[in-house]
Amino acid sequence: MTMKLLRAPRRALAALATALTALGIVFLANSASAQGTTTPKPTVVLVHGAFADASGWEGVITRLRHDGYPVIAPATPLRGLSSDAAYIASVVKSVTGPVILVGHSYGGAVITNAARGLDNVKALVYAEAFIPDQGEATAVAANPAKYPNSQLGPDTLLQRAYPNPSAPGGVDQDLYINPQFFRRVFAADVSAAQAEAMALSQRPLAQAAFLEPSGAPAWKTIPSWALIATEDHAIDPDGARYMAKRAGAHITEVRASHVIMVTHPDAVVRVIIDADKHS
Repeated sequence: MTMKLLRAPRRALAALATALTALGIVFLANSASAQGTTTPKPTVVLVHGAFADASGWEGVITRLRHDGYPVIAPATPLRGLSSDAAYIASVVKSVTGPVILVGHSYGGAVITNAARGLDNVKALVYAEAFIPDQGEATAVAANPAKYPNSQLGPDTLLQRAYPNPSAPGGVDQDLYINPQFFRRVFAADVSAAQAEAMALSQRPLAQAAFLEPSGAPAWKTIPSWALIATEDHAIDPDGARYMAKRAGAHITEVRASHVIMVTHPDAVVRVIIDADKHS
């Protein structure tokens, strides 16, 4: 008796669905469909910068995944701006659906070039990052003559020669922050022990990448957000504000050192979510 009672409503629903379909009306027999489907969240691609690696995004990744965002944090080659951008662009092209590109430090220059012409990038997020205009090298994007408070320079950098067939004379220079100055310049608000480990495991930036002019900036066609660290000693905070305002970015400021994604992952995630909601 019970089975017959259950079958009868199902037959009635099927008949109703058939009749409505004939009238051009979609019938939602599935209760989950009837309540509406959730739009998938965009994939967040996190691009690290110089003197760091993708592990610096750990806190950001954990929080984004908790909030349901797919995440990719590729290793940036750090060999040349155009080649680094081409590599990150290849990662973005492999993603089905919308992408939010997030760059830290030199990674900001990379996403500025990588996103150019990619239709699936819905927003750019600069987490204490360089935001160059066309023709500017990362080294001068923040206009060091006008904003001279960066401590990143000849007195705090080490150079190590390495073979590079595309460089003048076939030799390029890898740039490192001298471990003696690493915490002061790069990571003033982490513990001394953590800063030492970061200094000893830093990935160098090729000098050619630091000096290579940027191409047409994607921020001219893609909405951008900028998170500025007011206690940064690698990028002058005033220079960071100048670049962000020039790009028309939505700006948020946090009292933090250069490694804002390490010490303030919640702030980074809030900006990413804001970019998702308003782009």
